[in-house]
Amino acid sequence: MSTLRFKAVQLAQSRKPVEVIEDKRRSEIFGANVFNEFSMRQYLTSDAFKGVMNAIQHGKKIDRKIANQVASSMKDWALSKGVTHYTHWFQPLTGATAEKHDAFFETIGDGMAIEKFGGSQLVQQEPDASSFPNGGIRNTFEARGYTAWDPTSPAFIYGTTLCIPTIFISYTGEALDYKTPLLRALNAVDIAATAVCKYFDKNVKKVTSSLGWEQEYFLIDKALAGSRPDITLTGRTLLGHSPAKGQQLDDHYFGSIPGRALNYIRDLETECMYLGIPVKTRHNEVAPNQFELAPIYEEANLAVDHNSLLMDIMGRVANRHDFKVLLHEKPFAGVNGSGKHNNWSLSNDAGVNLLSPGQTPMSNLQFLTFFINTIKAVYNNEELLRASIASASNDHRLGANEAPPAIMSIFIGQQLTKVLEELEGVTNGKLSPEEKTDLKLNVIGKIPDVLLDNTDRNRTSPFAFTGNKFEFRAVGSSANSANPMTVLNTIVAKQLKNFKIEVDKLIEDKDLKKDEAIFNVLREYIKSFKNILFEGNGYGEAWEKEAKKRGLSNNKTTPEALKARISKKTIDLFEEMSVMSKVEIEARYEIEIEDYTLRIQIESRVIGDIAGNHIIPTAVRYQNMLIKNVSGLKEIFGTDFEKYASEQIILIKKISSHIEKIHAKVDAMIAARKKANVITDPVKKAQEYCNKVKPFFEEIRYHCDKLEIMVDDEIWPLTKYRELMFIR
Repeated sequence: MSTLRFKAVQLAQSRKPVEVIEDKRRSEIFGANVFNEFSMRQYLTSDAFKGVMNAIQHGKKIDRKIANQVASSMKDWALSKGVTHYTHWFQPLTGATAEKHDAFFETIGDGMAIEKFGGSQLVQQEPDASSFPNGGIRNTFEARGYTAWDPTSPAFIYGTTLCIPTIFISYTGEALDYKTPLLRALNAVDIAATAVCKYFDKNVKKVTSSLGWEQEYFLIDKALAGSRPDITLTGRTLLGHSPAKGQQLDDHYFGSIPGRALNYIRDLETECMYLGIPVKTRHNEVAPNQFELAPIYEEANLAVDHNSLLMDIMGRVANRHDFKVLLHEKPFAGVNGSGKHNNWSLSNDAGVNLLSPGQTPMSNLQFLTFFINTIKAVYNNEELLRASIASASNDHRLGANEAPPAIMSIFIGQQLTKVLEELEGVTNGKLSPEEKTDLKLNVIGKIPDVLLDNTDRNRTSPFAFTGNKFEFRAVGSSANSANPMTVLNTIVAKQLKNFKIEVDKLIEDKDLKKDEAIFNVLREYIKSFKNILFEGNGYGEAWEKEAKKRGLSNNKTTPEALKARISKKTIDLFEEMSVMSKVEIEARYEIEIEDYTLRIQIESRVIGDIAGNHIIPTAVRYQNMLIKNVSGLKEIFGTDFEKYASEQIILIKKISSHIEKIHAKVDAMIAARKKANVITDPVKKAQEYCNKVKPFFEEIRYHCDKLEIMVDDEIWPLTKYRELMFIR
């Protein structure tokens, strides 16, 4: 194994940057491999184009005749670009994307063949759908699942395959993917937000949710990553002593991007351009060999698809550059993990960002309405929001010294806090003309100026307002953003629905003017959600105590957090907003609980294997070398040998102690795992793995890492942190 380590190090050090040729402007190649509006105008008939645009803009169904036209045109476009196969590209609840390639090629007899693709291929059965997680929605023998084109997300070409973004549903119509509930949630927030927008502009017909994700990742040489069984099997290092130099000098953040990495990023960005993924920002992150890629904001469904596609492409492009991309939230202990901040906002069909102040008191009141309602939605559903980002891998990151804690709080800044305090003092009921004037001029009218000064951020906040959007910082780097986006848009939709009911009631029952009614409702909201507003340090123990006093949840582990998924409150919410049924909710809970158990189980097996088959034999080997040395000294010096061999003897004893403890801890962990494995209840099983198996990881790691700094570097089997993070 040590031989493998040094071979990997040697190979990694000999790598040269792969040449990347960028001979075209990005504006020229952007979307070239996407069946977008430009391509559709070229290939579709006028009727077919109108049918597709109606489906995209208004959710209208595409009839069969038009579907055939669209399919035929899509095929012609794809064939003109050298495509041979097509696939329904979907997002099952595995966390990865799925595809099954079928050729356009079909035989027609007499030794002849044609390229065929009809409307029926836009919707098709997936014969092996039972192999995907379904949470008990179907019996195993009911294998059918159905995929159907989502016209709001355009088809694209990758390699020689036409990829058609689709939803994925069961034979009985339940959602088996991330996309279907997201589309329903986006529809719900559109309806609710549009109704509220009409208070301010009667011409608004649609509200769109937008998302800008920030993808953080580690880039490790392929040979180095392959030399580590833990990285290969779990995506993270389960063992490894911190190097003398890590990130403490802060010399990597925003520094010059290393040559090999830069060429990889350039190549990746070129692929993104062809696929219409509008990546714009790239930089070094805080930890060594950690980077970030971020796009221009897009409509939320399209943004989620683009991020899911990006995560797949990142790995494929990395292979060309002899890299391995690590998307795990915490691949290395002692340095920053990786998140995927989800920047979220709402905008109407007039192009107005509803979370951005305007030029008039009325537009600023609109901003306050959506701003305050979002805070209220998060406050009412903070446990559910925490559950939306729960995973075995994100548990390692949340609460670490670079990531927000598991406690959901909201940062809005001192200036906006003062604005809310002013609004809290609004008179109950009707406002006097003087109050109205003062409110509009001195409070609401000054909001744009306030935001200009509100430039600070709070890195410890999981949900922060950053000027014209909310940044959900707790989302993990490997997550499918559809999950948190489904929850966020649903809870905001529900809150806006409640808000409109309350405002309308005041207008009708209390004879209040529209703006007076809005002020009255917002005032009560501000009073109700103060507990979730927090400006301080979210990392400290003081905040944990304070949050508990405030009644905020602190669900540190996934089994704890996921309980909110199946509460009566959650089920009622999703059913009322027509986002998910009780069956779909419970299915997802079961899938996520099982996923947690399996990941901890795999990590347990891997750490047991490495400790028993790599670390202990190496430690024994080194110990034998020391024993041989002591024996030699005894032969030379006789009874005085201890004077000359004292350090070796101490080291032999220390090694023996660590070996004994590793043996004992691994055996205890295996026993705990065996006990957990016989539990049939999936929830109790997950809790057992969380509370009884997982704690052994750090204990075993402690002793293995101690041995790493004792044992001769020349025979240590695992590629070390300094090699993984600093060979570029």
